[in-house]
Amino acid sequence: MSLTDALDEMVMSGILSPTIAMKVLSEFDKSVCRALNTSKNKTSIKGQLHTYRFCGNVWTFVVEDAHVHIAGADSVEKDVSVQLLKVVACDSKLSVAAGDV
Repeated sequence: MSLTDALDEMVMSGILSPTIAMKVLSEFDKSVCRALNTSKNKTSIKGQLHTYRFCGNVWTFVVEDAHVHIAGADSVEKDVSVQLLKVVACDSKLSVAAGDV
């Protein structure tokens, strides 16, 4: 959310146009998608499901007291605990079909 907040602030102050801010978000999404496609890491999330919804082929989950375990392909493991975690997921086939990747 901090990228969105920073872009909103720049648009409000006149530093960026709304069109450029949307382009930045689009490029960010594409870059993250490419990076995740090449990643060999596996992640598990445990916690208390606070909210979930499915709208427009997009799942949104909000998990409280989340414990995230990340296992890398190079045998490096990491555990992270956060108070609130928001996960947004969509069908990657829909993104590719729309030309997002």
